[in-house]
This record gives sequence, C-alpha cells and structure tokens, in this order.
Amino acid sequence: MVRSRTATAAVGLVASLLVSALVWWYFDSFVFFLFVPFVPFLFRRSGRKGEASLRRCPTCGFQTRDDAYEYCPRDGTRLE
Repeated sequence: MVRSRTATAAVGLVASLLVSALVWWYFDSFVFFLFVPFVPFLFRRSGRKGEASLRRCPTCGFQTRDDAYEYCPRDGTRLE
C-alpha cells in the first residue's frame, strides 16, 4: 500500500511538472506545481495523533475505528 501511494505521488509530481511546463510554453504564463499541493495527502499514515486506532473484539473479530463503540455490538465484549 505504501508503494502504491509513493508511485501515485511520483506520477502526480511528474505530471504536474509536465503540465506546468506545457502551460508555460503555450500561454507564456508561469503556472507551477498544479497538483503538488495534493501530494502530501498521499503520504499520510494511519496512527497519527488525532486518528483513532483500530479496536477489535477478541471474541467475534468485529473491528472499528469509531470511538463511540466501547463494547462489541454483536456480543457485548469490551473492545481491545
């Protein structure tokens, strides 16, 4: 999954530079890094501050990231 994000970011960077160069050449106007502001979103990792961690029911395997669930809705076991 990390490789696909990196590849997507690299392709986006190359495409942005190519489009910027073409726009500059065609319109004689400096438009640079059209898509680069979106690249950092591709490198996000789960588990950062503010993101809920994955919690799991040890009995049935129910998984959630929602903080509203303290107990498993299927069998009532406390989530880990």
